[in-house]
This record gives sequence, C-alpha cells and structure tokens, in this order.
Amino acid sequence: MRRISKALILLAAAFLSSAVDSEACTNVLVTKGASTDGSNMVSYAADSHQLYGELYYAPAGVWNAGDMRQINEWDTGKFLGYIPQPARTYQRVGNMNEHQLIIAETTYGGRPELEGNNGIMDYGSLIYVALERAKTAREAIEVIVDLANTYGYYSSGESFSIADTEEVWVMDLIGKGKDEKGIVWVARRVPDGYICAHANQARISTFPLNDPENCLYAPDVITFARKKGYFTGEDKDFSFCDAYAPLDFSGMRGCEARAWAAFNILCDGKFTFEDENGNVVTKDAYDYVEYAMGWDKSKRFPLFVKPSRKISVKNVADVMRDHYEGTPMDMTQDIGAGGNALPYRWRPMGFEYEGKSYTNERAIATQQTGFWFVGQSRGWLPDEIGGVNWFGCDDAATSYLTPIYTSTYEVPECFRVGNGNMITYSPTSAFWMTNRVANACYKAYNIMFPTVDAEIDAWEAEMAEAVVKADEEALKLYKAAQETPRKQIRKNDKKRKVVDPYTPVRQYLTEFSVNNAQKIFNKWVALEQLLLVKFIDGNVKAQNEDGSFVTNEHTDCIPDKITQPGYTEKWKEIVAKDHGKTIEER
Repeated sequence: MRRISKALILLAAAFLSSAVDSEACTNVLVTKGASTDGSNMVSYAADSHQLYGELYYAPAGVWNAGDMRQINEWDTGKFLGYIPQPARTYQRVGNMNEHQLIIAETTYGGRPELEGNNGIMDYGSLIYVALERAKTAREAIEVIVDLANTYGYYSSGESFSIADTEEVWVMDLIGKGKDEKGIVWVARRVPDGYICAHANQARISTFPLNDPENCLYAPDVITFARKKGYFTGEDKDFSFCDAYAPLDFSGMRGCEARAWAAFNILCDGKFTFEDENGNVVTKDAYDYVEYAMGWDKSKRFPLFVKPSRKISVKNVADVMRDHYEGTPMDMTQDIGAGGNALPYRWRPMGFEYEGKSYTNERAIATQQTGFWFVGQSRGWLPDEIGGVNWFGCDDAATSYLTPIYTSTYEVPECFRVGNGNMITYSPTSAFWMTNRVANACYKAYNIMFPTVDAEIDAWEAEMAEAVVKADEEALKLYKAAQETPRKQIRKNDKKRKVVDPYTPVRQYLTEFSVNNAQKIFNKWVALEQLLLVKFIDGNVKAQNEDGSFVTNEHTDCIPDKITQPGYTEKWKEIVAKDHGKTIEER
C-alpha cells in the first residue's frame, strides 16, 4: 500500500469492547520546521452522520457598541444566546481566518459529570468566534478561555489544534460541570520540527508548570482535580488526560490508534522524541502498538514526535485517507471487508454474537465525514496570500482537496452554505457529488477505488504547482499595490466602503480559488459517470490510452475485452468453508 511504509502481517478482527464513538474527528499538526516548505499545517476531518459538508464564510466586520452576536450550537443549530460584538471582526473561511490562524478540534468527552449545560459557548462557537477575534494562536487561546469562563461552556471535553504563521499549539479543555461556570485547560506548543496528532482522546498528560513560552494552563487545573477527587499526588506528577479523561479500551483502540497511525506513516515507523529527562530517543512505532490496539495502557506513545522526513500538504492529506493499511488493524484484510476489500464498516460499530460484544475498527478515513481540510499558514508570505485552506467534502479517501485562499471574496458555488443540506440533494453541491463517487466505490472498492485515487493524485499534484504560480502572480499584484498612491486606490475602489489597497490581489486569488473548485467539481461529475459506465454490473470495460473504451472490430457501440475481477482470496476462503462440500466431493 502506498501510504504505509511498514507492514505487519496480522489480520484485523473484532474485539470485545465498550462502544466507540462513531461521530469522531482526527487532527494532524505539523510545525514549519517539519514541513517541506516552512508552513505550519493543521488537518481536520469533521466526522458526523449529521454534518453537511460546506465551506463556512464570514467577511470582516465593523461593529457598533451594543451590537450582539448570536450563538447557536454547531452540532444541532440550537439557539444558546447572544454575546457582544467587538469593535471589529476578521474574515474567516472555513476554519481559517484572514491572518492565517487555523483552529480545528476533536471531541474526547471526558468525565461525563463535567459536561457543561449552564453556559452558551459550545465548542464549535468557541472555534468560529475565536477566528473572528484573534490574529495569533496565543490570542486564540486567550479568547477561547475568556469566552468559556465569561459565558459558560456548553459542551464536553475537547482538544483544539491552533496554529498561526509562527507557532502550533494543542489544547485540551473540559467544563466544570453543572455547579461551576467555565473550563479547566492546558495548552502546549508543539516544538518546531515536530508533529502532533489527536483523535477524540485527550493527549496532554504531564506538562511543565513554569514554562509559559511552551505551556499555558488554567490556574485551577490541578486544584480543581484535587477537589473533585481525580488526583492526589504532587503537582509535578499531574496528568491532565489521566485526571479528566481516563483511558479505557475505546479511548485507545477507537481513538489513540488513529493518532498512532498518523505518526507511524509520517515517521516511517520510527518515533523520535524527547523523553522526560530531555534526551532525544528513537523507538520503533510497533513498540507502542499494544497501546494503540487497546491492550496495554502503560505503553502510551509521546505527544510530540519528529518525523523522519519533511512533510508536505500531500503527505498530510494522504494520512487523512488511511484505513490502517499494513498494520494489525488493516481494515481491508478480514472478512468484514467482504469480497472486495472494503475498508469500511457500517454503523453501529459494535455488535453482539452468542452473548459476546465486539467492535469494528474506526480508521482516520471514514464514510461519515462532512468536510475535511489541510490548513496551511505560510509566514513568509503576506496574509493576503499566505493562508490556504485545502478543502474537501465527504470521505477523505475518495475525495479531493482544492486550494481556497483565505483572502477570497467569495466561496465557490459547489461549497457554498445553503447549496443543499443533509436532507436536500443538490446537483451543484460538492458534498453530494463526492458522496456519489464514494458510494459507487463502496460496492466494489478494490476494483473501483484505483480509478478515483489516480484522479485525486493527478488533481492535487496539478494544484500544488498551480498554487506556486498563483503565489508568484499574487505577489506581483501585491507589490504593485504597495506602490499605488492611496488616492488612486480610492478612485478605483468606489464600490467598497473600506479602501483596500490589495483588492486586485484578493480578486485574483478569489478567481483562482473559485475557478479551480468548480473545475474539479465538474471533473467529479464526469468521474461518477465513468464509474457507472466502466464498472456496471460487476464488469470492467477495458480502456485505451486516450481513455476511450475498447470496442470490438465490428462496431464502436459494443465493448470488447471485458473482465470480471471476482473476489478476494479471504472472501473465497471463508465462503468455501461456510459452503461445505466442494463440487468434486458431491
């Protein structure tokens, strides 16, 4: 498999466990010293069976005293209340803003008695309000804490990924329950040159108590745990995740395993990190596989690791497409994959058989993704050019990412909010079109997926080159704008109330973002039609080098060289055993 460098020949199976949350997300964090181009990156798969894939957009705003912002719970749309607007807010495009700030999340739940319902700030609102009010990662942490403590926290335990042009932070937080307002929290800066990952399990354990450059935390994060009976040791031994989100099988196998998989891929099977004494050590990824598989809590892998190579946007995107291929949890290898190596298991994840409880795997790539992205914060470029949200909808394994500059004036129609929803089909929606392609592949995955995968790779390679050229052109426009007298700018920009000298830059990048998003949408429309024609009824039609179908020598309407690939060897083995006597034995 192309995305796994090391294989262990063991088959995945269903194991006894408690229920694993099926509406879960995954984040990968990459610092500029670990990236190929010096950008900070955060990836996010927003996974929920009820979430529609669309690109949220809010332009910058100027507000008067007394103006209020409505708060609705992100998950449900439930009205929660109002908070005052600041004097101005920043433009946000998805989970990034105009200053290249990125915020993503995964929900870990934590101790149920600490879930808040006495406030109005849910985790989604914390993200999007912080993007409207903060320029940097540290500012975003301050905004999140202030909002939650001032207006109360409405959700359960969350891990946030927060990055700007200079720093990348991971933040674990949780409410204080019904009787107290606010949150307890800790945030750690990812060391430059390192990466981090989290997937619905709090990952910050012990942390430095006197290092504000690299670690920030609530003043009562330890005393509150003592008061609640979650911790009794010395302060230096306090572990946030052990106190507020104790591990169980589900936390390891259903959640931590995904972070382990991301590290395994990006580190080529070798985890390099600093131990508790500050020594740099390297260990095999499989030294921690028993923890990832839920068997041994004592073998927890590090919060930060140094990748074995520099990491690109494409590398991160492909991590988000992982199904544990080549590991003991490989979802393509057991009979649950059916006859065509399908790396998905339909919900519910758990099931019972003959009085015993089992669970299927939960990989990074999953069918219920609403939207996903790789956010890129590039500090060597001005904000008008530097922020790129590589955005896509639905299952990451069968969908593309396309670059959306965060200075854009508009969102492409295919991603626009209101263009369809979870119960309303729209033929112009990327979410619905990527779902059509994905669901086509699910019926014969190992046969159909390679066609889609090749299209994804070709598009993302094309866009990687296109972004370089777009940056160059935008920089020319940016420098020209710097040299243009403001009087001339005002004359040329009559339609806008606020004079923006970089309007030509933003217009150019808007056209680039919109046109390419619509271009790949149209390609996906054609791809879905190709999948239907080429793979209809379990047959595979041969194609010529130019993409046309091979036909017989008599007419161009009847295909020739049709094949029937059949089923995997694992499927044949199980079916043969289940069937009983062979033809020869009858």
